[in-house]
Amino acid sequence: MTEPRLSDRLCAALRTRSYSPRTEEAYLHWFRRFVRFHDLQHPRDLGAEHVTAFLTHLAVTERCAPATQNQALAALLFLYREVLHVDLPWLDQLVRASPREHLPVVLDRSEVAALFATMQGTSRLVAGLLYGSGLRLLEAVQLRVKDVDFARNSIAVRAGKGDKDRQTMLPAPLRAELLRHRAFSERQHQDDLHRGAGWVELPFQLAAKLPNAGREWAWQWFFPATRTYVHPETRQRRRHHFHESAVQKAVHEAVLRARIAKRASCHTLRHSFATHLLEGGTDLRTIQKLLGHADVRTTMIYTHVLQRGPFGIRSPLEGIEGAFGSAGGGQDPAPDEGSAGRGLPGELGAELGGCAEGW
Repeated sequence: MTEPRLSDRLCAALRTRSYSPRTEEAYLHWFRRFVRFHDLQHPRDLGAEHVTAFLTHLAVTERCAPATQNQALAALLFLYREVLHVDLPWLDQLVRASPREHLPVVLDRSEVAALFATMQGTSRLVAGLLYGSGLRLLEAVQLRVKDVDFARNSIAVRAGKGDKDRQTMLPAPLRAELLRHRAFSERQHQDDLHRGAGWVELPFQLAAKLPNAGREWAWQWFFPATRTYVHPETRQRRRHHFHESAVQKAVHEAVLRARIAKRASCHTLRHSFATHLLEGGTDLRTIQKLLGHADVRTTMIYTHVLQRGPFGIRSPLEGIEGAFGSAGGGQDPAPDEGSAGRGLPGELGAELGGCAEGW
C-alpha cells in the first residue's frame, strides 16, 4: 500500500486536532515554502539547522513581520512533532524578526457616519455589524439565521477565533434593515427549495447526524451569496455565504469616497466599536467579553487610542488659558513679515526674522 503524501498527512493531522481551514491553508503554505527553500529535499532529511536557516532567511532577507515568522515556526514545529514525530532541538541560532507594536487605526464618529453614507446593500449591513456589534469580518458573514435573536437583541457567535462561542449585542438601528434582509433571504430560500436546491454547508459532522438540516431555514446563512453551486461530493446545489472579499472591497471604496485620511479596513470598524464603548464609560471586562478576547491585556490596547489622547489623559497645556489656538479662546495669528524673529532681543531677532524664509 502506497504511503500517503506528506502534505496529505499534514492535513489529516490538522483536521484530527480540529484546526481551522485557514490554519490548514497557512501551514500547508509554509510547508511548501520550506521544501522549495531547500531544493525540494524531504523534511525528514532536514534538521534544526535547516529550519533555522529558513526562518532566519524570512527575518533577514525578506524582512517579514514577527507574526509571520512565528506562524512559519509554528507550522514547521507541528510538521516535525505531530507528523514526522521528530523533536527539534532548541533553535539557538535563530534570528528573530524585530518585534513591533502597532496601535489600532480608529475612526471617529463623524468618519464612521461618512463611511456608511457612501455604502449600500448587503456590504453596508455587514459593515454595520462590524461597528455596531464588534464582530470580526468572517464572524459576520458566517452568521446563521438561528444565531441572530431579534427577541433578545443578541447575536451568537459560534466557533469564533480560538473555536470559542460568545454573545454580543444586536444594534437597535440595524434591527429593521436586518429584518427586511432576513425576509428577502427567506423568500429566496423558498425559491431554492422549489427548484430542488436550498442546501447549505453544515459544521463538523452535523450533516451525518441530521441529514435534512442542510435544507432547514434555521441553518441557512444570514447573508447568503447571490449564486448557487453544486457540491462535488454530495451533488447538492448549495448556496455559500456572502463572500468576505466583497465587503472588504466595498469598505475600501467607501473610505476613498468619504475622503477618510486613514488606512481604514473592515477590522478598523471593530477597533472603533471597542474604542467608542470605552470612551462612553463601558468597562474593559465587558468590552473583553463582547470582543471575545482571551486576555484583558489584549483589550487594554484601546486605552492608548482614546479621544482624550494616549492612556486617556489630557495634556497639561489644556489648562493654560490663552496659550494656543481655540483651546485658550483665541485665534491663530496671521503670519506677517518678520514674525519669525519676533520676541527675540535686538539684532538677533532681526537677523533670524530676515533669514527665516531661507530655512
